[in-house]
Amino acid sequence: MSSYCDYCNTHPEDTFNKSYHDSEYGFPLKDDNLLFERLILEINQAGLSWITILKKADHFRKAYHKFDIAKVAKYGEKDATRLLDDTGIIRDRLKVNAAIVNAQRILVLQKEHGSFGNWLDQHHPLTKEEWTKLFKKTFVFTGGEIVNEFLMSTGYLAGAHDENCHVYKKVASLRPAWMRRA
Repeated sequence: MSSYCDYCNTHPEDTFNKSYHDSEYGFPLKDDNLLFERLILEINQAGLSWITILKKADHFRKAYHKFDIAKVAKYGEKDATRLLDDTGIIRDRLKVNAAIVNAQRILVLQKEHGSFGNWLDQHHPLTKEEWTKLFKKTFVFTGGEIVNEFLMSTGYLAGAHDENCHVYKKVASLRPAWMRRA
């Protein structure tokens, strides 16, 4: 299987993936709402192609109040129904519920660790398997592939870009977590 970098280089017509690859994928995130957004987008990708999520990303942001963790954590049945009726996002009850429950759990992490980002930093570095166990214990709807892509896309695991990729040096200059040792 070729890498994401190879795919983007050989499919210039796919501007959604190219833009994401060049400006977001693998770049370290510190803002909790952005980390939450990435987690929820990765959860919603499960069973679907990433291009589907990229094309719907702006609508996801509107539907989920810009992924404001405190707001999403307060969602009730009325909000869940609104989301399940929204054709601009993925309408899956398990994924909608995961967003709400995971927002609530991130609020707890923020109280205990100061931020979701701090919680991630305090557990870094872990192996993929250790991260997956931790996420499964802490969150819902977080299988191995979701956890791997979330961590790789936010700079906690290596491998987002090939070393010969034009984006690799940009990401490396930001010293993502995978480049730092505990």
